[in-house]
Amino acid sequence: MTQTTTLTKSILLKATKEQVWGYLTDPEKLAIWFHRPTKSLAEGQEYEMYGTESGKKLMWGKTTQAQPYDRLEMTFSIAPMNGASSHVAWTLEDVPGGTRLSLVHSGLPYSEETFGLALSLDKGWEDHMARMRTDLHDN
Repeated sequence: MTQTTTLTKSILLKATKEQVWGYLTDPEKLAIWFHRPTKSLAEGQEYEMYGTESGKKLMWGKTTQAQPYDRLEMTFSIAPMNGASSHVAWTLEDVPGGTRLSLVHSGLPYSEETFGLALSLDKGWEDHMARMRTDLHDN
């Protein structure tokens, strides 16, 4: 079995699971905190996401599971992965006062040469999730 890198993140949001789900699947809301897809994310559908400022294709994959308000899973690829694909799973959990949003990004390359990619994605997820929190809490 090949060893891979897994990133995990979790944040608390003062919002309902339904509101958070919109930020994970709706192109307009995704563009606020992440990247803009060409269409809403739906189970079984391929997706591409583009930089909101650059317009460049930044990531692509397929939505493999979409259980509204509970779980969203997708394959995830970016140019620095040289054609390899990883897996992103979002879990939404009711907590008193809001929602706990958890991310598991697995299947990333595991080597000294690819450690910079893991570091970049780790920081990227933190920055993106912080923008989601700011927008949800300010609106």
